[in-house]
Order: sequence, then C-alpha cells, then structure tokens
Amino acid sequence: MPLRPRFEQVSVGRGESWTLFDRRLPAFPFNWHYHPEYELTLTLNSVGERFVGDHVARYGDGDLVLVGPNLPHAWQSRSALQPGQPHHALVAWFTREWAEGLTLPYPELGGIGPLLADASRGLFFGPSTAALVRPRLLALIDATPSARWLGLVEVLLMLAADAGREPLALQGFAGEDAPRERARLDRVLAHLHTHYAEPIRLATLAELAAMSESQLQRFFKRCTRTTVSDYLATLRIGHACAMLLEGNRSIAHVAEAAGYAQPSYFTRQFRAVKGMTPKEFRLRFSA
Repeated sequence: MPLRPRFEQVSVGRGESWTLFDRRLPAFPFNWHYHPEYELTLTLNSVGERFVGDHVARYGDGDLVLVGPNLPHAWQSRSALQPGQPHHALVAWFTREWAEGLTLPYPELGGIGPLLADASRGLFFGPSTAALVRPRLLALIDATPSARWLGLVEVLLMLAADAGREPLALQGFAGEDAPRERARLDRVLAHLHTHYAEPIRLATLAELAAMSESQLQRFFKRCTRTTVSDYLATLRIGHACAMLLEGNRSIAHVAEAAGYAQPSYFTRQFRAVKGMTPKEFRLRFSA
C-alpha cells in the first residue's frame, strides 16, 4: 500500500486559544500526517529522522521546527539519549486565525508575519535559538492558560528574530485569505495527498475546485508557488524517502508505491529533487 499522509484533527481545550501537547513515549513511530494548524515541535532525549514535505534529515536533542498549515510531516525515532527515559516532544498547535489576530492589529508583533509565511516550507532553528526557546516551552507545561498565551507569543518573537532559520521543504503553501478559496485549495490538496500514487488527471482537480483547467493551474501556482505537476513530483518523492527508510523494499517496489511505473524515471526524478539517487539516499540515512 502507498504511504499516504493522514489528516489529523487537532482539538483546543475550553478556555484556550492554542494547544500544548507534552508527548512522552517509548519511541516515536512514523506517523505521516498533516493538519491546517501551525505546529511548533521541540524534540528532547531522542535521535532519529525528521520528515517535512519532501525534506528528510536527522534530528537530535533540542531539535526545533515550525511547520506551516497542511504541510505533511513526521518524526521517527531511532534511539533515546538517556536509555530507559521516554522520547519527549513539546508540540504547540495554533491556527492561522489566531496568528493573524496577533500580527494584523499590533505593529509591535509584525515580525511574526514573515516567520509564519516562511513556515509554509517548514523552518529549522539552530542550537542558539533552540537553547533560548527550550526553557520557555518547558515552563509552559504547568502554566496557567493566560501565562501559556503570553509564553507562546514570546517564543514566536524569539523565532522571528532568528535571521538564520533554515527552510526545509522545496515548496510550501502561500495560502488564500478568503475561506471559499481556502476550501477550494483544501479539496485539491486532499485529493493529491490521498491519490498521489495513482494517475492524476487535471480535469478531476479542476472539477474539485469548480474551475476550468487553466484557471486551476493559475490558482494552484498562486497558492503553492509551484505547478500541479511539480508539486505532485515533490509529494511522491517525499513519500518515497520515507519508504526507502522503512524495511528493505526494493527500489522498484518503492518507485511503484510512490506512483512511478518506470524505476529509471523514478531514479532521474529522485536525483533532480534530492541531489542523489534513491540507493545513495538509503545508504546515507539508514546507517
């Protein structure tokens, strides 16, 4: 079966405007998913691989990443730095509407806007920023709702001040302001994420968006900064990366499961996106 991202429903508690999840597990299983909320994740006492869109990298203790709305992502642990202690992740979820309520009325918080725009590709923050943010996020675990609200705003300002933040995925989402336009994009993206391993017809996507094919192509390019075909390619390669690190499936099997009928074409496209062959990728990240 092809690896498909799962839509995750994020719930916010009564009397709160955002959610903090204190996750402690014996291991982080691979859970390829997406949701319309922003997600800030601080990973502690854990080493493994991080998947954000088409990007795959190793992570370690203190890994700090901000993921934008609807960008598929997953963490998969390999070992704990302190054996016998749980893998630990602090995960903050907040909506676009909540963030806009900060950035639009208050010019003092204007720097958060560009940060959130950049998060459409996923953002990695270096050790110095992570060291500043770490104690503040940990302090929010037992904080009151009002202290949590202020604490997250403080953290976002720290992240916005990090000029060295690194984008992860090749492509991201520009988003649409009108709810009707967002709904159109969500329908198209949901179809692509569910059926990426199958032949994708532009006419089907246009029907879902209630547009002509030419209108859809312009709309999709404006929202995602890429074409439908290029987005589909990076989506397929992102899933292929995850499958290459799971088990010992042959390259041909991975190619077919990712939607490529010809392994040779899969290898060419993989090299174009990742800068290495599927075999080289597996050797580098599976060691």
